[in-house]
This record gives sequence, structure tokens and C-alpha cells, in this order.
Amino acid sequence: MATNDLTIVILAAGKGTRLKSDVAKVLHRAGGHPLVEHVVRACQPLAKNILVVVGHQAEDVRKAVAPLGASTVLQRPQNGTGHAMLIARAAIDTNARLAIVLPGDAPLIRTETLQALLDAHRAGRAAATILTARLDNPAGYGRIVRKPDGSVAAIVEEKSAGPAEREIREVNSSIYCFSLEKLWPCLAELRPDNAHRELYLTDTVAMLNQKGERVLAVESADARETFGCNTRAELAEIDRAFRARKAAALMDAGVTIYLPETVLIDPDVEIAHDTVIEPAVQLLGATRIGSRCTIQTGSILANATLADNVLVRQHSVITSSLLASGAIVGPFAHLREGSDLRSGARVGNFVEVKKSLLGEGVKAMHLTYLGDATIGRDTNIGAGTITCNYDGVKKNPTRIGERVFVGSDSALVAPITVGDGAYIAAGSTVTEDIPADALAIARGRQVNKPGWAAARRAKSSESKSTAAKTSAPRRDSAKKLAERPRRKSSAPTKKSRRR
Repeated sequence: MATNDLTIVILAAGKGTRLKSDVAKVLHRAGGHPLVEHVVRACQPLAKNILVVVGHQAEDVRKAVAPLGASTVLQRPQNGTGHAMLIARAAIDTNARLAIVLPGDAPLIRTETLQALLDAHRAGRAAATILTARLDNPAGYGRIVRKPDGSVAAIVEEKSAGPAEREIREVNSSIYCFSLEKLWPCLAELRPDNAHRELYLTDTVAMLNQKGERVLAVESADARETFGCNTRAELAEIDRAFRARKAAALMDAGVTIYLPETVLIDPDVEIAHDTVIEPAVQLLGATRIGSRCTIQTGSILANATLADNVLVRQHSVITSSLLASGAIVGPFAHLREGSDLRSGARVGNFVEVKKSLLGEGVKAMHLTYLGDATIGRDTNIGAGTITCNYDGVKKNPTRIGERVFVGSDSALVAPITVGDGAYIAAGSTVTEDIPADALAIARGRQVNKPGWAAARRAKSSESKSTAAKTSAPRRDSAKKLAERPRRKSSAPTKKSRRR
């Protein structure tokens, strides 16, 4: 439950130089969203006031978080995490008593973990509470040194740690909960006494201890939640963790996923029970899939909505489209934006559909393009059919009625209307409306010339024979010339020249 006495400050001003990128660190994507968006989403259930401190590419970061209801404050120049909190202070609601502070590149953090941090802080009446993690290899992290009562004595950075402290595996996650009335005086006393000449938020922990305030630590149940993202390898690892987390949740809800490590599913995807997801499938954006569907190997669905009992065969691409119950797509089909397949419609091999409605039971099984079309129920679209919807200036509609038979290799030049029950002969180029129940034949008249092919072959054979006879003497002359004895050279030999 979001409370008014809590504010959340997300530190997202840095560039992220180790990523070697022109894009701000927090705008890199993992698990289907920018890193900072994951952090904001995790914080939303806890507080009404979420403040993001921005700096590098500030406007782009603001655009990423504004739709989520987060406000921003500009830190320029970026003089450390303590300086960021000083900048944020002016924008924090005066009713706020507590603040959770966390980095914008910790996207795996869960709402439940932040709630546990907040609860421990309240229960312990602490001035500060640190979220920690226990790592097998803590190298590079600040170590948490605890007092005998379990509270925190200090955060010791690795470069300052002695041999005993280096053996500590509990590390600082850079995620904190502060009592603001205790924090503000410490921030005012911060000094840039370090190599980077910056103000560090971690220094306030030592100050609070010196003032006799209580500093607590809560260990995260899953250390991965505290991971930051400083390199491309870490970005890939975080993305992998998101995908594994999503797949596990779906399988727990009754979805079958074969080889889940090969499947990519965005966090907002919803799938009902008894649906089967085969290997190497991508489900992106706000895709919604009903129950008892099958999505076969290599298919990609983005912002698609599938009802129950839909079959998507191998290597099909479906974007921003609707598929009703019993629809079958693929293999190798492409449904572009605005495609609407009604119950039992079938789209097969190498068929592309764009902004078209296919009624119940419509079949378009092979090598076809349907664009800006409305097709009535139980119509059959033959192989190689094309709706010629673009005239060079605008897209024109094609309207095909119910129970129409469109022969193979037909071209329908829009705008055009085909009435119910009509037939279109194979190979037709249709440029005029077709009445209901009519047969349309729009192709050149066939002419058969008996014996023409045999005569052509005979003439070709005669021409080759004549050419061979004409070239024979030339070959004989060349042969005789090659057989003539060579004349002896009159040039003196080396031996004669020596004489």
C-alpha cells in the first residue's frame, strides 16, 4: 500500500562509461524495458511520490519515467550520490518522513524486497537501514561490518578493507531506507574528501554511527536483485535473469514451455493455462494468449492477442493483430499491424496479411498478400493471390463477400468489391466489381498452334547442322597448319658464337 510519509529517490544521473555507449546507462534495455523503468515499476506499489534524479541525457530519461507517474529533478554537474540527495531535497514532499534511495540500474529489485526493507526500518526505529546481499565472490563491493547485536558498525570499501574484512561476504547493495530528519544533518556535513572530490551517500552511515544512531541491515533473499549493470556482460546476465523469472512464473501458472532458456518473454505478456510454447519463440510487448494455444518453434509475437485454441505454426511473425478461437497461422506467415482473423480462419505458408479482416473459416493457404481487405466468411483465397491496394498515392480497400472462390494467381486491383458466392478464374487480373454468384474471367485468350513446337525444334536442329558443316574446313585447315614441320632457326647457337 502506497503511503504519503514515504518518498522514493531513484539515482539515474550517470552515464555508465563502462558500457561504452552513447546511450545513458539507465536507458539500456533488459527484460523488455529500460533499466530505470523496471526500478520505477517495482517502487510504484510502495509510494505515491517517486523522484528520479537525472543528469546524462536527462530529457530522454524523463520521457521514459514520466508515463509511469515519476517526477524528475536535474543533477548538474554530477558530484556523487550524496550531492544527488541534496539536489533531490528541494523536490521531496514536506510530509515525507522516510526515503528509500536506490540506483536506477538495479532492475531486478522486487517490490516485496523493498517492502521488507521498509518494514525492518520501521520496526527497528532505525536512522538508516541498508539492503545487503551475500555473494560467493564479493570482490569490488563494500563489506558490511556488523556489531554483536546485528546492527551495522560500518561499510568498508574493498580498497580500505583489511584481511579479515575482505573475508566478509555480505556486501552493500547501495539500496537504503533513511529517516529523513536524521539524514539531512549528515548530508549538510558531507565533505568531498576522496580522490573523485565527490559527496558520497555511504559516508552518512559512518556519521550516523558516530552520532549514536541505529543503522540496520536487511539481507536480500536473492542476491541477484541487488545487481547493478555496468558492462554489456552484466546487461546480458540481467536480461537472462528477467527471462528466466518470467518463464518460471508462467510455468507455475500452468503454461508449458519447452527449453525455456531459449524462449524470450517480455514482462507484460499474459498466457493462460494449458498453452504450449515451443523452443526459440519470442513473445513481446503486451501480447495476450488464451488457453490451449500452441506457439511453435521460431515464431515471434509482438502486441498480439490470441483467443483460446489458436495454433501458430513454425517461424510465423504476428504484430499487433487479433486471432479468434480456432485460428491457424503459418508456417512462415506474416500478420502485420491491424490483421483480424475470426474464428477458424487459416493463413498458411508465406502469406502476408496487413490491416485486413478475414471472416470465419476464410482460407488463404499459400503465397498470398492481403492488404486493406475485408473478406467474408468461408471464402477461399487461392495460391498467389494479391490485393493490389496501393496506387502510388494512397491505399485502397478490397471487399470480398462470403463463400467466394478466388482462383490461384489472381490480382485484385483495388478499390474493388466482389459479391457473395462469386468465382474468380485462376490467373485473372480483376479491375471491375464482380456481382454476387458471377464468374469473372480476366485474362488473355489462349491460342493453341498445332505442330508449332515440333516445327521450331526441327528448324533449330537444321540450323545447328548447317553451322557445323560451315565450321569443319576451318578446323581441318587449323589441324594441317599444326602438323607442318617447323623451319630451323638461323640464329647462331651459343657454341658457334664462342667460335
